[in-house]
Amino acid sequence: MQTTTISIQKTSNPTILKFEADKFLTNHESFEFSNIDEAKNSPLAQQLFYLPFIKKVYISGNFIALERYDILEWEDVQEEVAQQIEQYINDGKPVVTEETVKKQTPSSVYAESTPNPAVLKFVANRKLVATSYEFVSIEDAKYSPLATELFHLPFVRSVFFDENFISVTKSDVADWSEITTELREFIRNYIESGKDIILADAPKALKKTESQVEAKFENYDDISKEIITILEEYVKPAVASDGGNIEFQSYDPKTKKVNVILQGACSGCPSSTYTLKNGIENMLKEMLKDKDLTVEALNG
Repeated sequence: MQTTTISIQKTSNPTILKFEADKFLTNHESFEFSNIDEAKNSPLAQQLFYLPFIKKVYISGNFIALERYDILEWEDVQEEVAQQIEQYINDGKPVVTEETVKKQTPSSVYAESTPNPAVLKFVANRKLVATSYEFVSIEDAKYSPLATELFHLPFVRSVFFDENFISVTKSDVADWSEITTELREFIRNYIESGKDIILADAPKALKKTESQVEAKFENYDDISKEIITILEEYVKPAVASDGGNIEFQSYDPKTKKVNVILQGACSGCPSSTYTLKNGIENMLKEMLKDKDLTVEALNG
């Protein structure tokens, strides 16, 4: 059996520390416990409350966040806590029990149009994934049972997941007026069933864990890091609202060319590609004070 590894991630709050696993710990649900009585349906949270410095326990997706009392510093105990969590999970003990999971609120899903006429965005009333994933074929979707099932529908061409929405690209053989209701109900029923959206080991296999992303970021040169930060802060939120995503691919200091990858609703849409390319290019030129910089937008 594959063992789970826990990595330690700092947060903006010095009293809260994240312990990230390289697989999902819950079925895309989030839990917060303020004391041991509230945690009766989470054996792991109960065990953590026996530590005298633990004030709150948050469990979500592939991480556990712990808030401490001001009686010590995290640096004094974080390694021991990480080892305790890692050992608990690798012993096969439950993180949360079925009784807790059954208290989920009913699922609702609504459809939103996007700038790309071939893509519709299906928004859920809960968090679905911890990070973005794009699948362009049924073979590509082996880490996502939901994407695999969607590809069995004859009109689905690609599937993109991010936070609380799913963007579906259709083929030209179908009209949205004919398939939107069917797709919305299919997705809603799937989410409500509690089945896996992304397999537990997918973040590690696809290099999507926070520690893997951070390690990759640290390997970039300073200008690439600035570009990534600008994309994350100024471009991604707007793109996500349209059902898409943008990923930094590379920067060549000799040619001053930036390659970005468009996903979801942005991928394969000529107008989106042109608009984003020019918008990002102008933004980077201005913010980096480099008029020679160019951007190439590639479809994911």
